[in-house]
Amino acid sequence: MWQLMLVMLIGAAAAQSGANPPASTCVQCHLEQEGSVQLPAKLAADDVHFRNGLSCHNCHGGDPTLGIDKGGPEDSMSKAKGYIGKPERKTIAKLCSSCHSNPVFMRRYNPKARVDQYAEYLTSVHGRKYEEGDKNVATCVDCHGAHGVKAVSNPTSPTYPTNVANTCAHCHANQNLMTAYGIPTNQLELWGKSVHGEALIKNRDISAPTCNSCHGNHGATPPGVDSVASVCGQCHVSQWDLFTQSPHKKAFADNQLPACASCHEHHGIQKTSDDMLGTEEKATCVACHDSGSKGFVAAAAMKSGIVALRDHLARSRELLEKAERAGMEVSRPLYDLSEGRDRLVLARVQVHRFDPSALNPVLDEGEKTARASEQAGWKALSDLAFRRKGLAVSVVILLFMIGLLLIKIRQLGRP
Repeated sequence: MWQLMLVMLIGAAAAQSGANPPASTCVQCHLEQEGSVQLPAKLAADDVHFRNGLSCHNCHGGDPTLGIDKGGPEDSMSKAKGYIGKPERKTIAKLCSSCHSNPVFMRRYNPKARVDQYAEYLTSVHGRKYEEGDKNVATCVDCHGAHGVKAVSNPTSPTYPTNVANTCAHCHANQNLMTAYGIPTNQLELWGKSVHGEALIKNRDISAPTCNSCHGNHGATPPGVDSVASVCGQCHVSQWDLFTQSPHKKAFADNQLPACASCHEHHGIQKTSDDMLGTEEKATCVACHDSGSKGFVAAAAMKSGIVALRDHLARSRELLEKAERAGMEVSRPLYDLSEGRDRLVLARVQVHRFDPSALNPVLDEGEKTARASEQAGWKALSDLAFRRKGLAVSVVILLFMIGLLLIKIRQLGRP
C-alpha cells in the first residue's frame, strides 16, 4: 500500500509542476525490490527533480513506458533504449550539465537558475582534477546527493548554509583521502570554534560565512596570497578599504604575506579584541615589529589611545548608572554616551590604516563625548548630594519645630 501511495505522490508532484512526463514504471518496480536498489525509489518523492516532473530515465536513460505487459525490464533497460545504468563517476558532471547548462531547458523549470555551474566547476581545483581523471575529486553528487536531491533553499539540503561545512568535511576531514593532496583536515574543527562558525551554528545566522562564502560554490578554489584579503573585503568593506591605504599593503605584498589572514588566521578566526593591538607579548603587532621601530611605536600609540577611550567611556557609564539608580534623570547623557561607543568601534576599525594621525581625530571625538557624559554624571551626583543635604536640613528643622511644639503642649497642660 505504501508503495502505491509513493507512486501517487510522485505523480501528483509532477502534475503540480505543470509537466506531463510519460508514465514511469521505474519507481513502482524498484519499490518492489529489496536492498540498495529500493532506496532511490523511496527517496524519489522528496527529490526536487521529481517534484518538477522529471524521472529516473532523465539521468539513467531507458524507456520507462515499457511495463511488464509491454516488454518488461529487459526492454525498458536495454542499450537500444539508451539505458546507461549507474553513470560512471567520470561522466557525472557532464551528465548533470546536459540539463543544467541548457538555458532553454532550465527556463521551463526555474528561469532564475544559473546555467554556468559546469563552466565554473571546470575552473575550480575540483573541476581541473576531474578533467584529469581523478576519481576521488568532488563532483555534483558529492555535494548535492544522487537521489533525493533537495533545493538549496531547503534547510535539510546538504548545501543549505548551516550544512555546507559538514558537507565539505565529508572529504576535507577525511585524512586518508586528503593525505594524497597534502591538505590538512582540521578546517572544520577550526572553523567551528571561530567567530564565523559560532555565528552560523550557534546563532543560526545564515549570513555568516561558511566554506563556499570564501572558496566559492562550483568554482571552488583556495584564495591565493594576493586574493584572500579581497575575499574578506566582500564582507569587511571598511577594514579592507583602510588596509589598502596603509603602509602594510605594500609590505605584505612584497613579502608574499596574506593580508587579513596574517593577523586573523584563516579558518580559526577568533573574535577580535584590543589585546591584539599594541606591544605586549600577546599582541599581533610584535610578531613583525621590533622594539623601537616605527611600527612598534605606532602600535603602542594606537593601543594607548583606544584603551584610554574605552576606560573613559566605562567610567562615564558607571557614573551615570550610579546616578540613575539613585533616582536622578540621566537618560539623555546615557543616550549621548552611545555616540562615544560608536567612536570607539570606529577607532577599532580605523586601526587597519595603521596611522595614529588618522586615528587621533576619531579618538578625540570619542573623548569629547566621554568628558561630557562624565560631567553630566558628576553634576547629577552633585545635585543628588545637594538634595540630600537639603532634605537633612529640612528634617532637622522639622524635628526642632516638633520639639518646641511638645514643650509648649506640656506648658499648657500644667495647672
